[in-house]
Amino acid sequence: MSKKYTGFTPDWYEETAPEKSYRSILRWGNPKEFKHPNWRLYKLMKSTFNMSDEDFKQKQKMGLEEVSFNLQIALTRKQIDLFKEMVGIENVLEDEYSRLQVAYGKTMLDLMRLREGIAENVPDIVIHPRDKEDIKKIVEYCNNEKINIYVYGGGSSVTRGVECTKSGITLDMRVHMNKVIKFNEINQTITVEAGMSGPKLEETLNNAKQLFNAKRAYTCGHFPQSFEFSVVGGWVVTRGAGQNSTYFGKIEDMVICQEYVTPAGIIKTEEYPANATGPSIDEIMMGSEGAFGILVSATLKIFKYMPENQRKFSYMFKNWQDAMDAAREIMQGQFGFPSVFRLSDPEETDVAMKLYGVEGTPIEKIMEMKGFKSGEKCMFLGFTDGEKEFTKVVKKSVHKICKKYGAMYTTKYVTEGWEKGRFRDPYMREDLQDYGIMTDTLECSVTWDTMKDVHEGVRKYCKSRPNTICMTHMSHVYPQGANLYFIFIAKINNINEYLDYQYGILDNIQKYGAAMSHHHGIGKMTAPWLEDQIGKNQMEVYRALKNHFDPNNIMNPGGTIGLDLPCDKKRVPGTRMQ
Repeated sequence: MSKKYTGFTPDWYEETAPEKSYRSILRWGNPKEFKHPNWRLYKLMKSTFNMSDEDFKQKQKMGLEEVSFNLQIALTRKQIDLFKEMVGIENVLEDEYSRLQVAYGKTMLDLMRLREGIAENVPDIVIHPRDKEDIKKIVEYCNNEKINIYVYGGGSSVTRGVECTKSGITLDMRVHMNKVIKFNEINQTITVEAGMSGPKLEETLNNAKQLFNAKRAYTCGHFPQSFEFSVVGGWVVTRGAGQNSTYFGKIEDMVICQEYVTPAGIIKTEEYPANATGPSIDEIMMGSEGAFGILVSATLKIFKYMPENQRKFSYMFKNWQDAMDAAREIMQGQFGFPSVFRLSDPEETDVAMKLYGVEGTPIEKIMEMKGFKSGEKCMFLGFTDGEKEFTKVVKKSVHKICKKYGAMYTTKYVTEGWEKGRFRDPYMREDLQDYGIMTDTLECSVTWDTMKDVHEGVRKYCKSRPNTICMTHMSHVYPQGANLYFIFIAKINNINEYLDYQYGILDNIQKYGAAMSHHHGIGKMTAPWLEDQIGKNQMEVYRALKNHFDPNNIMNPGGTIGLDLPCDKKRVPGTRMQ
């Protein structure tokens, strides 16, 4: 049993944020839900950041003030009245709180600005479109009037994807455009509007027997950490990935067809399992992040819901090299893939043992006896999905390879500890930031042969800042490589200091040859690095598409995927962008 903690505990904030306050916008998820750092993580932070209990008795600026700013609406009264005629008076919002609520996502920069009461890049008005016909009218009118259009879904963007940098209108898709259009059990597909939330989609599929007279229950298979507060449209236009993607695939593997409204007209693809009718329009539109048009609906593959066949497991490797070699062999073994596949490096492993309740238990004692050392050992956890015999074969094969590389089986207990917090860990950000501690993430895609260099190089930069935690895990794994996900925690509460650090990490991700994003998209945050990443000719293809779909540049302008980024804003390593 873990020993009981009797020391000082900070006065973590556990109240519903005041109505219409900055904090009500910046905080993650359910307004009434909280998750605080446990005492082991608290002790680690004190030690790492040279802080004492006294430092946790005085909170920083918390954003409890009511939203108030002085940014004038550029639209004319005639234009606003016409929007009201299109969608109904109740679906056009002009108040300051509504405008700011859809202006920011959930990148740390957004949260820092909200704490400071900084309101910038907000839309003139917010519109709740009721259906595709509303969006067609809005896009046609805005194109004629040269009014910029931004789109807001779940608001979980961590790339400044929704920010209204050029003024205009924001369409909030959550309110009305969240319905099922068609369920097809024969083809195992579902067509939904873009504002359908993750939980609503999953609940609908799990209850397909009752709702659609289906023969069985189904699942979407897409479970990003933002699952509870993100929407299908956001998943698609950013090419997102869920935590079960190693088996189910990324969102682009799940999309069968889509429909977009663009200034050039409707783009609608057909429902085929595959085709060879030229370059894929679906692939062109996915990842466009609202720069070509507005996604109104998508048809997704669905999967049989068989939770009874999940087989959970966890292992501990003695070092990162053995862990990487075992991961590659598992993914190249051709016996099938686990669903969740999460391999933590030594620093993340030490923190994870605190978070998941492993530290101080008999499991840790046994590991110590067997020579698994702190600062070297690496945690691997996962589970399988699919048909019963398939999951049995996958787990057995994973076990065989892990044992080959000297790993210790640590039961399903560790995985279940992770699973309990898989959607709740972001709630801790507000607690930490209340005391001037920043936690943020950046992720990238790497091949097996470059993984070691990327991991070491990016971590070296992250750790060049004294007293900083840098955790890394491998997730979304493939036969050819994996996603590396960096989580950094530092005592930073200054915006410019944070941006300098973030830009340096992005510089080093690019320097060591990784893709700038695996599943978060590019948005306006990472856009300055994109052209150097993909190449000038490839960027010209993007611009040609932009010119076709949106010649007046009204769709999410202001740097989205680098399309209208001035040359002096493209990233030059070692400089700070304003």
